[in-house]
Amino acid sequence: MIICGCDEAGRGPLAGPVTAAAVILSPGFPVSLLADSKRLSPDKRRKAAAAIASSRSHFSLGWVWPEEIDRVNIHNASLMAMNRALYGIPIHPDKVLVDGKFVPETDYPCEAIIKGDTKIPEIQAASILAKVARDRWMILYSKIDSRFEFEKHKGYPTQRHRDLIKKYGLSVIHRRSFRTSCSP
Repeated sequence: MIICGCDEAGRGPLAGPVTAAAVILSPGFPVSLLADSKRLSPDKRRKAAAAIASSRSHFSLGWVWPEEIDRVNIHNASLMAMNRALYGIPIHPDKVLVDGKFVPETDYPCEAIIKGDTKIPEIQAASILAKVARDRWMILYSKIDSRFEFEKHKGYPTQRHRDLIKKYGLSVIHRRSFRTSCSP
């Protein structure tokens, strides 16, 4: 049976995309490299992502951009990102295991698993790839607009990020539907 794990990163930030990954691990992949992405250091996440990418695993990323998030809300945007990731995967899975309570609308049989990113290797791999890809995007974007220091907080609502929003207003990648320090 071909199992695909699916998870997202970036639900909570005030800026940037929400990113999902769909992953089918290769047979014999060293799952000891995997864990919930939130529990791994940035260096261990990057190493695990590199191992997934260089293995014979199949994976795809799905992105939903701030203006889409504002239009459909973060819940629907997360499911949309998962759907985009699933339809980008090069082979058809027999079953998709999704972290959380909800599954994207897809033709594949899906099962939502609460805390799946703590126990299912395919979901852990998806969690890692989504987080690493999104963090890289935010770091690259910080070179385009350095005012907000996205390379440090990746768009999450830290006090420093909120202070910079107060100082500069919202950038083009801020989510206008989210409460920021300068929202009414």
